[in-house]
Amino acid sequence: MTSEEAIAWIHGRLTFGVRPGLRRVEALLKLLGNPEKEVTMIHIAGTNGKGSTVSYLRSLLEESGLQVGTFTSPHIESFNERIEINGQFISDEDLVDWVERIQPLVAQLDQEEAVTGITQFEIITALALGYFAEQKVDVALIEVGLGGLLDSTNVIRPILTAITTIGMDHMDVLGDTIEAIAAHKAGIIKDGVPVVIGNIAEPALSVIDTKAKEANAATYHLGDSYKVTYRHPDASWGEVFDFENAQGKIKSLITPMLGRHQPENAGVAIQLYALYCAQKQLPFTAKAVRNGLKKAYWPARMEKLSQEPLVILDGAHNTHAMMRLVDTMKEEFKDYHIHILFSALETKNIPQMLAQLLEIPQAEIYMTTFDYPKAVNLAAGYQEIDTKRISTVSLWQFGLAELLEKMTSEDLLLITGSLYFVSEVRELLRSIGGNNG
Repeated sequence: MTSEEAIAWIHGRLTFGVRPGLRRVEALLKLLGNPEKEVTMIHIAGTNGKGSTVSYLRSLLEESGLQVGTFTSPHIESFNERIEINGQFISDEDLVDWVERIQPLVAQLDQEEAVTGITQFEIITALALGYFAEQKVDVALIEVGLGGLLDSTNVIRPILTAITTIGMDHMDVLGDTIEAIAAHKAGIIKDGVPVVIGNIAEPALSVIDTKAKEANAATYHLGDSYKVTYRHPDASWGEVFDFENAQGKIKSLITPMLGRHQPENAGVAIQLYALYCAQKQLPFTAKAVRNGLKKAYWPARMEKLSQEPLVILDGAHNTHAMMRLVDTMKEEFKDYHIHILFSALETKNIPQMLAQLLEIPQAEIYMTTFDYPKAVNLAAGYQEIDTKRISTVSLWQFGLAELLEKMTSEDLLLITGSLYFVSEVRELLRSIGGNNG
């Protein structure tokens, strides 16, 4: 079997869609010998900020000399990046080896009515947990796929959990109120396991606090147990902030990721790192925090792909992420004429996302589509929201080429919307040498 064949088999399970529930993944893990019981893990949920938080935390833990596994989704560059150890993607050989082990077990489960139809994400979850156990990582950071309570990653028993943010997304699965969504995210809270809480407002916060109290789980709230004070943008690229918790204050930390919200994500990671160090009796030092943060990297999140012309990619794939992106653009790129190449999935609130982008002064929006199930239909008439500032581009490759050709040093190109779309554009730009930033 080749790695392409292994990935094609995994993707072949997409036909079963999203099926919330833990029964199938538990059955598969049991057949694998329950590898999840052998791994020390930290579980991270949230509408947005999960991936950035995982990236910061991995860098901090690596700075302490640990072997750190990360399980994240979706991938940006290659499928293998979903499963990493110290920044190294799972090798094609290991991926094939694990698929060959799992295939007959899935075939076996497909014969049993109660657990038939195991999904793509459930298979990848089991594969990652098996791989981390076999590689004997010191700690694995597990990012929730969707929600929390019924997400296949919720089979784990972590030593720490975190909930970064709560916003309206995946309402078809999680419910259409902020309380219902918060209840799903709070589903990762386990009895007696501390939980770090990011920038979450009422009424979502009450739902999380109630669940934590029922589970006798200690809570660490942003603004209370730990504080993040935003200072200013970094001179090169990123944000400067101060962090404070029970261990003391660390001034002028720099995150290499751009956006006013990034210090909050970094703050969640630093607090998790402090709690991990306390549990494992490791030193928690300002030097490790400072150095670790600087090394963090998360593609397609306010990523500068080119300086001349200035090209930025950001997978703001829901209204909550878009709000943060718009704030960043308004605050940090006031002097540029902004062109936006945008596409999204029909399952998202596209009118609201476009309305948010229109808040960026004088920005011109080029709406396009791409080859993906449920990608936006350009015939739906979204440009009617503002016919002067929104135009449609049927082939994004041509639209991108035209924009790049006419850009000057006063222009900025922002590519945003669906992460699947942004990753396609990123791949093309990198292949033609767009990465000179």
